[in-house]
Amino acid sequence: MVMPSMEIENSSQAEEIKLQANEAFKAHKYSQAIDLYTRAIELHSQNAVYWANRAFAHTKLEEYGSAIQDASKAIEVDLKYSKGYYRRGAAYLAMGKFKEALKDFQQVKKICPNDPDATKKLKECEKAVMKLKFEEAIAVPNSERRSVADSIDFRSIDVEPQYSGARIEGDVVTLDFVKRMLDDFKNQKCLHKRYAFQIVLQTREMLRALPSLVDINVPNNSHFTVCGDVHGQFYDLLNIFDLNGLPSEENPYLFNGDFVDRGSFSLEVILTLFAFKCMSPSAIYLSRGNHESKSMNKIYGFEGEVRSKLSETFVELFAEVFCCLPLAHVINEKIFVVHGGLFSVDGVKLSDIRAIDRFCEPPEEGLMCELLWSDPQPYPGRGPSKRGVGLSFGVDVTKRFLQENNLDLVVRSHEVKDEGYEIEHDGKLITVFSAPNYCDQMGNKGAFIRFEAPDLKPNIVTFSAVPHPDVKPMAYANNFLRMFS
Repeated sequence: MVMPSMEIENSSQAEEIKLQANEAFKAHKYSQAIDLYTRAIELHSQNAVYWANRAFAHTKLEEYGSAIQDASKAIEVDLKYSKGYYRRGAAYLAMGKFKEALKDFQQVKKICPNDPDATKKLKECEKAVMKLKFEEAIAVPNSERRSVADSIDFRSIDVEPQYSGARIEGDVVTLDFVKRMLDDFKNQKCLHKRYAFQIVLQTREMLRALPSLVDINVPNNSHFTVCGDVHGQFYDLLNIFDLNGLPSEENPYLFNGDFVDRGSFSLEVILTLFAFKCMSPSAIYLSRGNHESKSMNKIYGFEGEVRSKLSETFVELFAEVFCCLPLAHVINEKIFVVHGGLFSVDGVKLSDIRAIDRFCEPPEEGLMCELLWSDPQPYPGRGPSKRGVGLSFGVDVTKRFLQENNLDLVVRSHEVKDEGYEIEHDGKLITVFSAPNYCDQMGNKGAFIRFEAPDLKPNIVTFSAVPHPDVKPMAYANNFLRMFS
């Protein structure tokens, strides 16, 4: 039996470590904070505060599955600890699980009936659930849904004489137009909706014709650049082009998903990438990320931004075009590039990925979901996802997948990394993330990978964030989510 004096000593030590964790949290060092809260929990597991604090740190790293587990543990330790319900509710909200979040905020309100903050957040949550129910009630079944693209005739849209921005002459998107558009975007000018429609509709036609798994051929003595998440950080995207050159047939790029959301210049990012695709289809390849989906765009800002800068029709159009994005690419039959990661079962062949019917919103399980959501783990085997969607997969899973498909390397994105990249799984897996100082607070570098054929050795280039206009991340996000962040 543990002596009381030992308990007091452990408790005191745990409290000291918690204070160190709090300092790390304030400095945005969330991984360090999680490690410290873990040490405090190991010393004194019956303190609900430690579990709730660790849940909050997981939330900051978008590890919502782990946040829900920790917050649930805080509630188990102390049924009347309001912050446990609060943290779990916030994590559910971030995952778009509004009904589960509502139950937790109702508990917060029950425990703290006179807390004005709890009352306000409960009302916001109730509004979100009501809106969701309304949208579900008026939703048209998929079988009856008509393409919004079919109803748009961009040629019939007049361009006002006072419009002084970039113009597309005829049907061809030229480099001169793209450069002019980039200058306009840099100066926070909007592109006329006629040309925005033209770019998005032309991109849709190109993407629809592609398979779910695209093969890329890089000739000998040529190079190819892979970028990770950009997340609406337009000025950092421009910096990538300054460092590595504009996309062209001689300087091709693959952007590996999560072009939008979080950052408040997502429209500028997506129109830029789509315009280069229109200008020269082999200059730029685009993979779907987990944020190219209606549910994410509704929560994390892209939907609100498009509605604010363009129109509701564009919200529907982008949702449709995102469903056309390929799910993965293979470079020279050797490098597998995907946004998220690998699978919950062995034996998945490249032909299985090619066969996926991707023209839909991402499902909550299965191969498509795992391609977009999964993450590597440092130990063998498979485990539950820290995000609450997809799974975690180990070095043995990566090696088997590569062997079975005669591949050399997996390149994926999806996770912020301090240096902009991380090499794992005995060098067989590289994570690349191209949004430096993510959300204006993580302090991370960005990176891209340049491959030279024929050896395709990865040359990783890192870079720091550049200044941008004073528009905060998530400026267009749903009000209720901003309240909880």
